[in-house]
Amino acid sequence: MKLSSLHRRHVLGLLLAAPAATRAQLRSAEELENNPRWLQQREALFARRPIVEDEALLSLQAPVRAEDAAVVPIGVRAGFAQGQGARVRRLVLVIDNNPSPLAAMVDFGPASGRADLETRVRIDEYGFVRAIAELDDGRLVMSKRFVKASGGCSAPPGKDAEAARAALGRMRLAVQEDAPPGQPLRAQLMVSHPNDSGLVMDQATRLFTKAQYVRNIELAYAGQRLLSAQVDFSLSENPHLRFWLRAEPRGGELLARVDDTEGRHFEQRLQLAA
Repeated sequence: MKLSSLHRRHVLGLLLAAPAATRAQLRSAEELENNPRWLQQREALFARRPIVEDEALLSLQAPVRAEDAAVVPIGVRAGFAQGQGARVRRLVLVIDNNPSPLAAMVDFGPASGRADLETRVRIDEYGFVRAIAELDDGRLVMSKRFVKASGGCSAPPGKDAEAARAALGRMRLAVQEDAPPGQPLRAQLMVSHPNDSGLVMDQATRLFTKAQYVRNIELAYAGQRLLSAQVDFSLSENPHLRFWLRAEPRGGELLARVDDTEGRHFEQRLQLAA
């Protein structure tokens, strides 16, 4: 959609009136939507397939202004449970202005109860966070939010290096205990990992810390695949993932497998009662 001349003059006036440090953060709607980084990701992931925005099918929750750019909570909600007339096959999370815009690509398996996810991300510059769902009928649906945050990918870690090394790889699985019978169960995975971006300068040595971060997350329940996720350092330190699984009357084992870029492998298991 073309911007009206009145709107263009309004945006230009804002740019001229703003301090130089903030002018780069003011963009017209047209410029934001034609962000070269987003267009490159769009072409690589979806080619020229149409993408519609429909909040009834998919919605993204994110703060307008983040309190901490290194730990920005986001949530993705599908408008239906998996298998109720439609199913989300894949969910893609793109943060337009991050050094690595493709934050996560999540494929859902038969044990998934809902294609809803919550996590915490780093945001390096003002811009859009986008969630794009691919449905099993091939449709692409997007929800996006403009988030005011900057510097998240180069922010110093919240823990000192020694404490981070001591806790590296520890995982915790937890599952909702009071879900109504027959309804999907809410669960969460927490991984102790610095998720170093390689963009943080050590103030003592003046050298950049080595990039090392969680790369793959695999979840299974009762012997069936729940989800598999390819992620990167856009996820915050100590990655956290909240998800939904399909309840099994007989119970079963919830299994989490995590790999990082250093070739380390971590596993955690939780037995769920019937």
